[in-house]
Amino acid sequence: MKEFERKQLLERVNREGATVGADIPERIEVQDEEVDLQQFVFEIKRRDTVPAGERERVERAKKNLRRERLQRLQRIEDNEVSYEEGERLVESIIGIDRALNALEQLGPADLEREAQAQEAADRKRWMSFLKKALGRKDTSHNTRGRM
Repeated sequence: MKEFERKQLLERVNREGATVGADIPERIEVQDEEVDLQQFVFEIKRRDTVPAGERERVERAKKNLRRERLQRLQRIEDNEVSYEEGERLVESIIGIDRALNALEQLGPADLEREAQAQEAADRKRWMSFLKKALGRKDTSHNTRGRM
């Protein structure tokens, strides 16, 4: 492939908004293993939260997708492929990026929800401790100055 064609392909991959309107590939080979990527992403996104047992699976999938994306990108960068193969690689990279974006969106929301739940539990334990320490059954009354 010609140098300008290679640069064109690389620019398409790195373009901001490249994943807008892109589809997650139905099936893709990742690290020499066929993956039903679209089904996996939709299955994970369908849940409100990712259960603890699934988090490791999701993190492993994201890691493998990033590695596969890098390998495909390097094939274009190193000019190891024809322009037609480069086009296919660009489309698959954009699909991988779309899947990664969908999976990444799960992380912070779940972490935030967990942090809020932890904070609420800590508050509840603290209030329970204070009630016991002060010998009170109900701390909702304004009893300032009396003990």
